[in-house]
Amino acid sequence: MGSPDPGVDPYAPGHGHTDYRVTRYDLELEYKVASNRLAGQAVITAVAAVDLTKLTLDLAPSMGVARVSVNEARAVKFSHRRRRLSITLPRPAPVGSALRITVRYSGSPAPLAGPWGEAGFEELTEGALVAAQPTGAPSWFPCNDHPGDKASYRISIAAESQYLALANGELVSRRARAGHTTWVYEQAAPMATYLATLQIGRYELLEQPAQVPIRAAIPPARRADFAHDFARQPQMMAVFEELFGPYPFPSYTVVVTEDELEIPVEAQAMSIFGANHCDGTNPEERLVAHELAHQWFGNSLGLRRWRDIWLNEGFACYAEWLWSERSGGPSAAALAAAAHAMLAALPQDLLPVDPGPDLMFDDRLYKRGALVLHALRGALGDEKFFALLREWTRRHRHCTVETADFLEIAASFSAVPLQPLWTDWLLSPALPPTL
Repeated sequence: MGSPDPGVDPYAPGHGHTDYRVTRYDLELEYKVASNRLAGQAVITAVAAVDLTKLTLDLAPSMGVARVSVNEARAVKFSHRRRRLSITLPRPAPVGSALRITVRYSGSPAPLAGPWGEAGFEELTEGALVAAQPTGAPSWFPCNDHPGDKASYRISIAAESQYLALANGELVSRRARAGHTTWVYEQAAPMATYLATLQIGRYELLEQPAQVPIRAAIPPARRADFAHDFARQPQMMAVFEELFGPYPFPSYTVVVTEDELEIPVEAQAMSIFGANHCDGTNPEERLVAHELAHQWFGNSLGLRRWRDIWLNEGFACYAEWLWSERSGGPSAAALAAAAHAMLAALPQDLLPVDPGPDLMFDDRLYKRGALVLHALRGALGDEKFFALLREWTRRHRHCTVETADFLEIAASFSAVPLQPLWTDWLLSPALPPTL
């Protein structure tokens, strides 16, 4: 009992546990930019899902653990090897028991290597960022690193006062003292560990006029570039609320780093772009749409398991096409035809509903997922299709989902069986010959 479960998600072996569920993370952190030193205390509130005598948290080896307590009992026995913090409970915890685990730790955080490259806490030229998808969260705090275990968060981060520090959620307090400022954020909506983030840099904070508060943290020198390249975010938000239903969080924040980033980074109620995505020429508006759409698809509606990642990326990719269609660019039909032609010339070895860990971030998955939705739109018609999307986001708001959930709700919007469509577009590696 309480041993690590390597089979929690076969796409990410060695991460996550099913013998308990986390309900809340309370993180008290201090970060020194120049030395890349992070010191923290994590208070984790959890519920035992089975009878426990031990439990295990995910935590990178670069983080040294000084002390662990459980339900106020101190001097709890623990061991920290590789990415596993194994804790012997001071007394057995029957199923349903509440657990309050406190971990004091510190170290020099660094990204964690995985099959998809590095993910997690990363130093910037002037500051730091966290890009944790899919398994980088243990690089900076002890956690149950599984996409289906969502919890609320309080994140307090102290840094030198010349830096702006951001985390998920709403800012509830800010206190400056002795050259340091402590920022406290509250994320009430349940959040997966890979969507938790810190962003620290020499940023200024701006606001865009919109019905939903939209904020931006940018280097001062990027002010004009941001005003040009992200000018249509408020209109984008309005279009997506019309098509997908109400925005699921109190506000939305965009961070633009001074460093270049290979791709934008998604986090809950926040997206992070590199300087190369904001240069005054509007180079990547489709990615602005993509990251915003993830707030509905991926963040509010979270994955129960990684194999269903098309529910994140296919929907966000189709949102790019919908924004293009609604903002004067090529229609979704034209973009779908182009994607179909591109995919037809590539290997037909990707199963959208279960791509395997090696292909879960393959661009073909994004396009194939979007084509599934375009085919469904053609079968249902616009009125029913968009009513389906709004019901999908309403029914599963702040929950976790899997493909079967979407197929079930889609069936209720169709007068004819949809199984042939699913077989052709979603459940077969081979791309159908025509749209």
